[in-house]
Amino acid sequence: MPKYTETDLILNKDGSVYHLNLLPKHISDTVIAVGDPSRVYMISQLFDEVEFEMNKREFITHVGRYNEKKITVISTGIGTDNIEIFFTELDALVNIDLKTREPKAKRKKLKVIRIGTSGALQEDIAVGSHLVSDYAVGFDNLMNFYDLPMDDFEKGLAHDIQKKIGLPFMPYVARGSESLRKQLAFDMQVGNTVTCPGFYAPQGRELRVPIRFPKLLEDLNYYHKGDFWLTNFEMETAAYYAMGRLLGHEVLSVNAIIANRMKNKFSKDHTKVVESLIEKVIDRI
Repeated sequence: MPKYTETDLILNKDGSVYHLNLLPKHISDTVIAVGDPSRVYMISQLFDEVEFEMNKREFITHVGRYNEKKITVISTGIGTDNIEIFFTELDALVNIDLKTREPKAKRKKLKVIRIGTSGALQEDIAVGSHLVSDYAVGFDNLMNFYDLPMDDFEKGLAHDIQKKIGLPFMPYVARGSESLRKQLAFDMQVGNTVTCPGFYAPQGRELRVPIRFPKLLEDLNYYHKGDFWLTNFEMETAAYYAMGRLLGHEVLSVNAIIANRMKNKFSKDHTKVVESLIEKVIDRI
């Protein structure tokens, strides 16, 4: 078995992983991930008790119990680069012996649930609604550095989206966990999410700098292949699904729709939309 070097697997003086600053004992079988660090507190205030807290950069972690079940909540900050760090170190905590620096003989599969915000790409998706991501389409370049296996349907989508949107690169496509969707999101609207590498130009917003794809919103709104339509976009889901597939974990992304870009509407109280989604998910874990 390979032995990971001190520069490949960086550990802190207390033996915790470098960025998350966590030890294996802090990771529960179910991990909730949020982008905004303040949402960690929104979730942990619902716990029966909080057993552990760690603050490291944007990675805030609370470990506690809800209805007698241990849950770990971690914030990632914004973007797919942070998801790679989060997922790689999370997996190392459960599947690598940090003392010997070797992979464990028995691999552990985690349930990872992203609770985040998103903007709708279709007029019929209401602001204030909850949407679960079936497939995610990555417009970022993270998977250029990995060999992500995609099935024929996903490969066909990736090529078709590149061609019809006119992208100078091929996106990647990955699907979320069907079992988690049935458990946690059975009554939510099902959609297909575009993950963007930025908030402004990559999502069709133009302020003082002209953007390269001025028709991006329109193109994403109209794009479909058979019954497959793009419903919303944000900045992390595709990386969650891709890293989950590569590392062998069950992953699901659920979205609080706080904006409808086609109608130019933004939620008047997006915090309530997020809170209701948190309560719905945590009760079903």
